[in-house]
Amino acid sequence: MDIKENGTTISLIRGDITLESTDAIVNAANSRLAGGGGVDGAIHMAGGAQIMEECRSIGGCPTGKAVITTAGLLNARYVIHTVGPIYKDGRHNEPELLESAYRSSLELALEKGLKSISFPSISTGAYGYPANDASIIALKTILEFTKANPGKLELIRFVLFSDQDYNTYSESLKKLLKTARKTA
Repeated sequence: MDIKENGTTISLIRGDITLESTDAIVNAANSRLAGGGGVDGAIHMAGGAQIMEECRSIGGCPTGKAVITTAGLLNARYVIHTVGPIYKDGRHNEPELLESAYRSSLELALEKGLKSISFPSISTGAYGYPANDASIIALKTILEFTKANPGKLELIRFVLFSDQDYNTYSESLKKLLKTARKTA
């Protein structure tokens, strides 16, 4: 699914983020930048030791923030490592921290002059964030970002690992666009 908003293509695909050739891919990292399971483990495994070496030199990243490394052996040029919140019950600042993780990643991409970025579904795996709630926060943040920064990023892609996640994000995007067009 592809849409054009404010000069940016927003794309949803089902796939493997480690195969992306966008300027940057986003890693759903832990705060120690120590590698792990899920997306984080897959990116470190596919990208090779150089990514971990750079992560060690950076040292860590607070929840809701982002840091950048080269992409090692990956097709992308960079890996933006962001730390999403561990979901407790949605009342411990999780929505704000998740929004901040996406926004920090986008701002870092702009600072580096990048034109394309690929995201996974941050915090919805081992961190337990409900995918429906997370997708709305992610997509709303992206839409707000494109409105505030028209055309500065040419492509923002969500690379979703399962059919279920793809369907969840597709439905959330349709709802957000329908609501936005009603209020415009």
